[in-house]
Amino acid sequence: MANTQPLVPELVDPQVLLTTLQDIFQTSHRVAQHLLSQQAEKMDRLTVETDPLNVQEAFVQLNQKLLANPSQLLQAGLVWWEEYFKLWENIWQRTLQQDVAPLFKPAKSDRRFSHEAWDNVPLFDFIKQFYLMNTLWIQEIVSSVEFEEQHAKNAKKVEFYTRQLLDALAPSNFVATNPEVLYVTIKSGGANLLSGLKNFLADLERGQGQLNIKMTDLAAFQPGKNIAVTAGKVIYQNELMQLIQYTPTTETVHQRPLLIVPPWINKYYILDLRENNSFIKWAVDQGHTVFVISWVNPDERLSDKGFENYLLEGPMAALDAIEWATGIKEVNAVGYCLGGTLLATTLAYMAAKQDQRIVSATFFTTLLDFTHSGELDIFIDDEQLSALEATMNEKGYLDGSKMATTFTLLRANDLIWSFHVNNYLMGKEASAFDLLYWNSDATRMPAKMHSFYLRNMYQKNLLKQPNGITLNGVGIDLSKVKTPAYFVSTQEDHIAPWEGTYQGTQLFDGPVKFVLGGSGHIAGIINPPNKNKYFYLTNPKTKSTKNPETWLKSAKKQEGSWWPDWAEWVREYAGESVPARQPGSAQLPPLEDAPGSYVQVRVIPS
Repeated sequence: MANTQPLVPELVDPQVLLTTLQDIFQTSHRVAQHLLSQQAEKMDRLTVETDPLNVQEAFVQLNQKLLANPSQLLQAGLVWWEEYFKLWENIWQRTLQQDVAPLFKPAKSDRRFSHEAWDNVPLFDFIKQFYLMNTLWIQEIVSSVEFEEQHAKNAKKVEFYTRQLLDALAPSNFVATNPEVLYVTIKSGGANLLSGLKNFLADLERGQGQLNIKMTDLAAFQPGKNIAVTAGKVIYQNELMQLIQYTPTTETVHQRPLLIVPPWINKYYILDLRENNSFIKWAVDQGHTVFVISWVNPDERLSDKGFENYLLEGPMAALDAIEWATGIKEVNAVGYCLGGTLLATTLAYMAAKQDQRIVSATFFTTLLDFTHSGELDIFIDDEQLSALEATMNEKGYLDGSKMATTFTLLRANDLIWSFHVNNYLMGKEASAFDLLYWNSDATRMPAKMHSFYLRNMYQKNLLKQPNGITLNGVGIDLSKVKTPAYFVSTQEDHIAPWEGTYQGTQLFDGPVKFVLGGSGHIAGIINPPNKNKYFYLTNPKTKSTKNPETWLKSAKKQEGSWWPDWAEWVREYAGESVPARQPGSAQLPPLEDAPGSYVQVRVIPS
């Protein structure tokens, strides 16, 4: 290691030690009592369900196929031994300080092995490379197995859960094989592990018996105080949403307002975290009269709210309220992720009603054709959906923590294991980070709505089919939508893969522009121009190019944020300049200051 000072354990202050132990004892007692009460409840409603994720069948099929081809296993074993001896030779050469590159390197985005000891100390260099060698070897074996077409989803499950296991077994996750943790443990006399145990028990208690990893300082933020602070008023509300109108920052504004429909899987203020990265604030500064739907965080009282309720009490109700507030019928609309799916559904509903109040539509990372829905697809089959529906029907809603866990698994190294090391092994407190606070601010989903969405869109992919679904007596046909549309997706999106979102551009009858940004589902969208980060790709031949890879090959790259490109595009539909409008009207007097009260309801306490 670079630090050559002797590792002399520090003496722990007896009073600090006593206080920590008392906290651990008291928290352990509370957690144990809660777990016992939970166990009693479970015994009262014991079921025979032992595999709710329906994983066992996939791995049984994998084992059967591997055992049916022993020559393949033998060849894989020979490859392993060959790689193993090469690794020993490589480590020996590096130990002798020969100018030899490591055989196995982590990806540039992999921060687990960033400490210098992973490269400079031969023992940890070997541990790192041995782990990476085995990871690659196992993944190659798993990916080489061919599943029948009807079991293609099982192939995805095997690859996904194999990766989860390999991530969990990384040497960075254990005290004895993580050089940074080992150094701190010896130096502090184990005080870091004591603090880590305290953090672990606190996370168990906050999650009411389930581990809820603290990713950020939950007391450091509060919507309306230091996040979601763009000035505005709640001008309308119903059971499902509050409608916020923002205070203008320009003397004149575009004639047509801008309506933003966020997803209800998360809270809207991802679009309004801080002033310097707020899409909402930026849009207001561009002269738009911005309205945002802030969805309710539902409980069992709203269990019977369906997808059509979200349509009627969401965008449709918002359009009426905007007209009452501004006197203007026509708007430009933006939908983010599931909010975009709802927006597209609303456009088809309005097309059937010959309602033309939305003159342009923008879709952020939105799936309309769910053929290529990414790794979330592995959670969508009859067995898992039936188990999920049973849980939802019991409570009347899907617990927000369940959905948060699903998304967290998609990026386990970043959102689970990095905090395991920081919080539990290093014994550190989570730092204050606005994005992670938002990510931890989970929302529930009404049982009826969420079941409809997962069954009809994710599983059966009926939204893309003309009249495949019916809402409020109206067949939904996206091919009837003539509204000009702007699609923006991101190359590294793990929730809505851009190849899948691109397919949505082929479903509308009107003019379409597709833009592909850098980074992922959040960072690629929340990318203000002043950051000068990432890039975006454009290609005017979207409508005539059905294949996304073909579109990509001839796309033109632009550095920086796509926001100005969108601003130029939407300006064509924004109308003339008019005097700036203050929130509300005589017909709709403001109810409260933004961000409103709906957004303040938390599933898990801070």
